[in-house]
Amino acid sequence: MFNLPRVSAISFVFLGLVACGPLPVYYNTGSDQTRTNSDTLSCKVNALKDAPVANQLRHRPPVYYPGRQHCNNGNCWTTPGYWVDGGTYTVDVNLGLRSQLEQRCMAQKGYRRLELPRCSKEQIAALQSLPGRNQRASGLPENACAVRQSNGNTIILPPL
Repeated sequence: MFNLPRVSAISFVFLGLVACGPLPVYYNTGSDQTRTNSDTLSCKVNALKDAPVANQLRHRPPVYYPGRQHCNNGNCWTTPGYWVDGGTYTVDVNLGLRSQLEQRCMAQKGYRRLELPRCSKEQIAALQSLPGRNQRASGLPENACAVRQSNGNTIILPPL
């Protein structure tokens, strides 16, 4: 039978590993974070206009579990097999195109896409004490990291 706790545990482990991986960010030497976030939002909106969400309903195939033979003190019986619904899910068929349009728009504005490591708790705590964190950057520090805020914006932090 379909084991929901095992699937949930595997999903949480996968999501936890994804949250530890590098964070994709756009970077342009000389642009401050406010400008970068504004350009990113503008490109996302334009990409959404050109490739709107187009969800399609998909079905996983059903799974058949065959019957089993059980024996006890020489008496044997067979339990019948059964089918389990594979489930239904949705897929946004324009997601890949929308991502390409956003990346092209950002490239036309002079940005390049990088993957930076996620910031440690110490670097995130130091975020509040950074004076002028929206100042123009003279270059990306070698050990810079990124943090995604709750509003979806990404901030690049210098190493501690």
